[in-house]
Amino acid sequence: MNTATSLLIERDRDLVTITMNRPPANALNAQLIVELLETIRGFAGEENSPGIILTGSGDRFFSAGGDIKEVVGLEVARPRIRFFHQLLVVMETYPGPIVCAVRGYAVGGALEFLLHADYVVADAACKIGFPEINHGLLPVTKGMRRAVEKLGVRAAQQLLYWGDLVGAERALAIGAVNEIVASTKVASRARDVCGALRQKDRKLFHAIKRSLNRTAQLSDQALEDMTVADLDAYVTAESSTNARAKFLSKNNKG
Repeated sequence: MNTATSLLIERDRDLVTITMNRPPANALNAQLIVELLETIRGFAGEENSPGIILTGSGDRFFSAGGDIKEVVGLEVARPRIRFFHQLLVVMETYPGPIVCAVRGYAVGGALEFLLHADYVVADAACKIGFPEINHGLLPVTKGMRRAVEKLGVRAAQQLLYWGDLVGAERALAIGAVNEIVASTKVASRARDVCGALRQKDRKLFHAIKRSLNRTAQLSDQALEDMTVADLDAYVTAESSTNARAKFLSKNNKG
């Protein structure tokens, strides 16, 4: 385990747990944002990218979001928000699964992490929201767009306009999290989910994830071109050919 930075990184074969470690609230300062960006980008560059479980140290905070103390002027704010935007892009395009394990608060920029993850496991103490409007700030525009895509316009408006935090049950109802489990089971359940997703055909998973995340941004022609280009992921790949043959063989026996 590497403890020299604001991240704790623990790898077990094809799964990596990345823990944000800035007590007491795991606030996202520029250093942590850049470390997350470089770490996830590095794993994305591997031939067989591992599944990622993203979490926060402690039981009360996944992350309290952006470190407001750093917003002291444009010379600091501009590069920081550009790095954060790049981090969301890297999460969105990461070829393997990213699962968030959430205990406690996940607000502001941390909620944007949840919205760009492939699955979110949370505990009953989880609280989410976009409090930026009450703190003289704006969320990253990419995060606001993803909020509309995943939560719907009305739910996104409620969170963004009012800046109030909502609890785990509401977060589940609007689709900000996928499931709620006991606090003691969040880490193990997130690992189980990430492991199961990582065992799916890698090329197919990446193609489906890319299509889901880019559908709203592309023209019909671009979608057609991407669909045709993705054929290689399941028509010629040996693993996909074997999977289809196994399915057909099973059906024929019935």
